[in-house]
Amino acid sequence: MSKKQAPRLAVSGLQHNYGDRPVIEGLNFTLAAGQAIALVGPNGAGKTTVLKCIVGAAVPAAGKILLDGQPIDERAEAVRRDVATLLDDLDFFPDLTAAEHLDLLARAHGNATPEDLVDTILDDIGLLSAADQLPGSLSSGQRRRLALATALVRPRKLMVLDEPEARLDTGGVQWLSDRLVAEKNSGTSILFASHDPGLVETVADSVVTLTPLP
Repeated sequence: MSKKQAPRLAVSGLQHNYGDRPVIEGLNFTLAAGQAIALVGPNGAGKTTVLKCIVGAAVPAAGKILLDGQPIDERAEAVRRDVATLLDDLDFFPDLTAAEHLDLLARAHGNATPEDLVDTILDDIGLLSAADQLPGSLSSGQRRRLALATALVRPRKLMVLDEPEARLDTGGVQWLSDRLVAEKNSGTSILFASHDPGLVETVADSVVTLTPLP
């Protein structure tokens, strides 16, 4: 009998406090390969906090977080290789163009000839005509697309995204929906927080609803 495969991501008993006040308490969910979970709820419910705990940007007070059956540790090579993250806006290097940012990241993850990949991603996100522009010259929506591109130009098994639809226009949200569905179809798992019901309905296989704790 074959050994049952561990879920891509397993969260059990997760708790996080701000000072003495619990913000997340007893959160449990599992995410399989090629599936997506949306975290929904009002501002202050802890959606971003959950994502930060998963990627190591915040330290839980209690609970377990497993990636492919192993405790997740942002310092581990497997985590750096397999988890693509978009939380807060990125601090882009002011003197690197959009294409140079993506080229640098692709090379850092072992792609020795990233030019074609970078051009493909820039075309996909609608920034090919802005490839040679500096981040400071891009609009807010264009910078958001460039930030999303940083998660697409590298290897990934799990994407962790905080409100990826932020500052995208209607066409941009439709592109994002299609792209995330394609990511799932290729086997990537996605955990994302969102306030966009249409994005959640299109992309998420299940929803975790968070409410502010008293």
